[in-house]
Amino acid sequence: MTRFTRASAYVPTRAIIDIGSNTVRLVIYGGPARAPDVLHNEKVTARLGKSVAENGKLGARASATALASLARYRTLLDLKGISDVDVVATAAVRDAVNGPEFLDRIRALGLSPRLLSGEEEAITSAHGVIGAFPRAQGVVGDLGGGSLELVDVNAQGCRHGTSLPLGTLRLPGLRAGGERAFGQTIAKMLKRAEWRADPGSTLYLVGGSLRAFARHAMNAAGWPIDDPHGFEIGAPQAQALAKALAKRKPETLAPVPGLSSSRLASLPDTAALLFVLIRALQPGRLVFSSWGLREGLLWESMAEGVRMQDPLVAGAAAFATEYGIAAGTAAMVTGWTGAARQPETAGSEHLRLTATMLCLATAMVEPNLRGDLAREWALRKRWIGAGPADRAMLAAAMIANTGRSDLPADLAKLASPEKLREAQAWGLATRLCRRFSGNTAQGISGSALRVENGTLVLAVQPQIAVLVNEGVERDLKVLAAHLGLKPEVR
Repeated sequence: MTRFTRASAYVPTRAIIDIGSNTVRLVIYGGPARAPDVLHNEKVTARLGKSVAENGKLGARASATALASLARYRTLLDLKGISDVDVVATAAVRDAVNGPEFLDRIRALGLSPRLLSGEEEAITSAHGVIGAFPRAQGVVGDLGGGSLELVDVNAQGCRHGTSLPLGTLRLPGLRAGGERAFGQTIAKMLKRAEWRADPGSTLYLVGGSLRAFARHAMNAAGWPIDDPHGFEIGAPQAQALAKALAKRKPETLAPVPGLSSSRLASLPDTAALLFVLIRALQPGRLVFSSWGLREGLLWESMAEGVRMQDPLVAGAAAFATEYGIAAGTAAMVTGWTGAARQPETAGSEHLRLTATMLCLATAMVEPNLRGDLAREWALRKRWIGAGPADRAMLAAAMIANTGRSDLPADLAKLASPEKLREAQAWGLATRLCRRFSGNTAQGISGSALRVENGTLVLAVQPQIAVLVNEGVERDLKVLAAHLGLKPEVR
């Protein structure tokens, strides 16, 4: 079997260095502009914000650790030939009295750091959320080591961005006076910032500590997806969980897959903050995002035409190309299989196109491996622009594309039976098209699949009628039965 590779996707094109209050991180990106791949991601836990919270200065040891990591990053980028580099510093450097001196030492390394104001940090994080959730509307909350940023988002953009000194490094000290005083302190901060939210809105949450909370919630619920990006939870359920976690001692918490010991240890403090925020902001639901500040920087540099692309389709198209599936071929197959879609789901054409790309890509993989791809690709790979129900539908389509009719029971936690059945039809139709036409333009253009008077008709031009064999007829029969129709080759 030939394995196709998209060499351009693995060429690093841009890097971002994020000098935060807790960590100093380097991320190198490549791949499609609208849904970039992370090619390199490393961090050093310098805890710059710890001494700032204590005495207002960046500590000598923390500064030395940060500068050593930045020197490494600079050399690594030079060796890789990456010149498009964004270096941003946030709350710790912003709040420290010796922050300007620290920035000068960074410049001496040959880097060009940009100090973000609290409002800039809030808005940039919100742009990351908008990039990941194009129809985002509500409030973005980004929790870092030194601060919590809040900003309103809607179709018109961002407004009312604010930065509050409520980072994870500050929370233990703020909670030392008791939960009542802790809640009153946060309420006063929100009032001084003149910050409020519309009750019932969506609260989008960004930051490693908040994603740790999401992982804990997912693990407790037996969630079939292990990526916290896009995880949704109702506000009452989240508040009850936060209240319970806030009372726990870190050492009593059971390990959670994918959660480091340091994140686990800070979970009670994060939960305490989240409990107060939910009480104050009164959201209807919480959505967790892995896209935040760094991806917001990417979003701000995107051309308008790139921003308008569907991130799920862009990411899936690049991924499928790796397996030799051209986007044009997938579009032709998606058009051919249109008879398998239901009128009430006409708004999900981008998802059907994505499902088609992944179904076609699985056919390029060794048969013994295909059975695992639905879970690995649909439920485990990070798809920007896909919610839990979308992931379940992608998995259902891919499973049906292999000829199986059974679905894992846990998919029912993510999507309704109607949506799963719809997605199965997509997979069965793609299987039929692939077997009949071999994904060739001549085979697709020389035939049609349509519904006529309760019959699913495969109409074939005479010159390619020989393509219809027993396997094609069997696939047509299975798809027709799934749709409640009679099959006919004409």
